[in-house]
Amino acid sequence: MRIRARGVLILDATRPLPSPLSTGLRGRCPRCGEGHMFNGFLTFAPSCDACDLDYSGFNSGDGPAFFVMSIVGTLVVGLALWLEITYEPPIWVHALVAGTLAIGLSLAIIRPLKGVLAALQFANKAEQGRFR
Repeated sequence: MRIRARGVLILDATRPLPSPLSTGLRGRCPRCGEGHMFNGFLTFAPSCDACDLDYSGFNSGDGPAFFVMSIVGTLVVGLALWLEITYEPPIWVHALVAGTLAIGLSLAIIRPLKGVLAALQFANKAEQGRFR
């Protein structure tokens, strides 16, 4: 199967798929690695602008939110414990540091995680479970 966009060969059956990790982290198409996966901050584009892969079947569900809560929660609680044991600051310092870190880290990693999960879904041909 050969796919051309704007006269340039972007996908060939002999060429392996790009890494789901690298394409997902960059927000690129999991099939060609060139087109953009997102239309907005967390909204999937209707299709790839390079190879026309349809993104309507992508559904990462609550996976990215779970991973963000797990990663950010562990980091923020660990930092809060370290800060308390080392410096014993007032509660407003904890609130300021933890709030800023929690919001900032969550916004920084939600989109790459959503892209990685969608790319892994495509690479592993994951589908909705069905009863026979």
